[in-house]
Amino acid sequence: MSGAMRENRELKGRVALITGASRNIGRAIALSLAEAGSAIAIVARSDRAAAEAVAREIEAAGSPATVLLGDVSQEEDAARLVSQTVETLGGLDILVNNAAIRREAPVEALSFADWREVMGVTLDGAFLMSRAAIPHLLTSKQGTIVNIGGLTAYMGALHRAHVISAKAGLDGLTKALAHELGPRGVTVNLVSPGMIDTNRQHTSTGAEPTHHQTTRTLVGRRGTPEEVAAAVRYLARANARFTTGQTLHVNGGAFLP
Repeated sequence: MSGAMRENRELKGRVALITGASRNIGRAIALSLAEAGSAIAIVARSDRAAAEAVAREIEAAGSPATVLLGDVSQEEDAARLVSQTVETLGGLDILVNNAAIRREAPVEALSFADWREVMGVTLDGAFLMSRAAIPHLLTSKQGTIVNIGGLTAYMGALHRAHVISAKAGLDGLTKALAHELGPRGVTVNLVSPGMIDTNRQHTSTGAEPTHHQTTRTLVGRRGTPEEVAAAVRYLARANARFTTGQTLHVNGGAFLP
């Protein structure tokens, strides 16, 4: 880390928990918040090796990190992930709900079990993690929740009824939590990425999403995970405390609300 980067540690002394943080957008968010000085709890469902690789990058850059495995769709796991973060890193100031499943299937071929799995991780997980985190965020002077949504929640897409419903639900959850927590000093926002270049080799689909074949950006390129992470980092900063209940679209102009 360069001297200039070390001087720009605007989140120094804070603790962030990021779900789905072992690769792609989650990894970029973890590295960006760590660069800003935050201690990081890296949450992954099962891939300890990938999560530990991210932890090593964070520690090499000068910030503390811990790896926690758990299923955010399970109430007991969500509570444990938050309590372990607080016990290991000394508190919790920032929660980033990034964990998601993005499989594709025609609606008539979509089993209820598949529907429930996607809703469980993406939407139920964000609710359970937020609920568990709230008591700790309330004791922070800069408590922050950032949910990670998705472009198709606003544009629609083929073969994504479960994914779109879950991500659209995150938009509603964000607004509801902002109403409840804003007067108590906690901001809640959503970052909605779209058309981001990610490595899908280890994702739930392993394939390029169908809608990527037809959706175009105004800037003529795909975005990067680091550009999504920059939006999350902004919302976690002290000078973003007047921003809550909002959706920040990071999609190169593919969707204009």
